[in-house]
Formats: sequence, structure tokens, C-alpha cells
Amino acid sequence: MTKTIDYFVSLQSPWTYLGHQRLLDIASRHGADIRIAPVNFGTIFPKTGGLPLPKRAPERQKYRMMELRRWRSFLDVPLNFSPAHFPADEALAAGMVGAARDAGLDAVGLAGAVLRAVWAEEKNIGERDTLLAVADGLGLDGSTLVSAAEADAGATWQRDTEAALERGVFGAPTYIYRDELFWGQDRLDFLDRAVGG
Repeated sequence: MTKTIDYFVSLQSPWTYLGHQRLLDIASRHGADIRIAPVNFGTIFPKTGGLPLPKRAPERQKYRMMELRRWRSFLDVPLNFSPAHFPADEALAAGMVGAARDAGLDAVGLAGAVLRAVWAEEKNIGERDTLLAVADGLGLDGSTLVSAAEADAGATWQRDTEAALERGVFGAPTYIYRDELFWGQDRLDFLDRAVGG
């Protein structure tokens, strides 16, 4: 039986970035496929009780930074705590990842490169030229993906967001394996056990 992990992401979530490579490692170790879906948490949060970062209490924002420092040190990954271009409009990036997925291309790799662009490379993923360069740097045809995303005009992003809500997604990243939901990169050990079981 094919093992498939559904992977619901924000392309500018530091937690998605921190867990991305570890998810790839889990999937590789267990022979699982990853089906990625960038979703719009601007739509999801109001429907599930979440708040965007600027509206969270100062205590929560302070603790978020503490946790980012802990995880950056623990995982030994490059991460800027206050990236120059965060938050950015991720609609075009989401459209490109969706277009890559639907074309059978390396959408998961593209998502990882977009996340790195935000959190390690100080790039603006809201800019078309940045996204073209990110895709081209992976050997993908950035121009074709941008054109597909622009023609789609957010319809795939919206469908994926509605599907995420139907499956109980409320935060990023969320991994679903055989209808069991795992929220947050700090739940990857549990996902690993489930996929390997």
C-alpha cells in the first residue's frame, strides 16, 4: 500500500521551514509520498480560532521568539529571526507550488526553496522576479509556473484551503497520515512513528 503524507503549509511559516527537511527525511526513510498543499491561513485562522502574528498577545510573541531560538540552535539551521521581507504576499508562490504539484513536478522542493528564501536568504517571495529565480534555480521552468499561477488567479489556493478546513487543519505546518492529524514541526516524531508503523 502506498504511504502518503498530506502536507498543508504556509510558505512563510518559520515552523514549516524548520520542519521541512525533517519531513523529507521521514518520507524517504519510510518510502512515503508527500502531497503538498499551500493554504491560506488568512482564511483559516478566523474560522478556527487562530490569530495572525501581529494580533497575538505580547507574551505569546515573546515566547515565539524564544522557541525559534531554541529550535534554530537544536536543529542547527540558518534562520533569521526578523527577516527583511516578512510577512510577504505568498499568493503567487502558493500558486506556483500548486501548479508544480499538479504538473507532477517537484512541488515539495520548490516549497522548501521558497521557505529558505524567506528565512535564510532575505528574499522577498512576494516579488515575481524572486520566485522566477527560485524556481529556475531548481531546474524548473519558472516562467511557465508563474504563468500558470497567474492564470489560475488563486483558485487552486482557495480549493486547497477549503479542503484543509474540511480536514480539520488550523495551523502550519500540518501533516495528515491516514486521517490522523499532526500539527506543528514538533510533532514530527509522532508522524515518523505512524508512517513507520
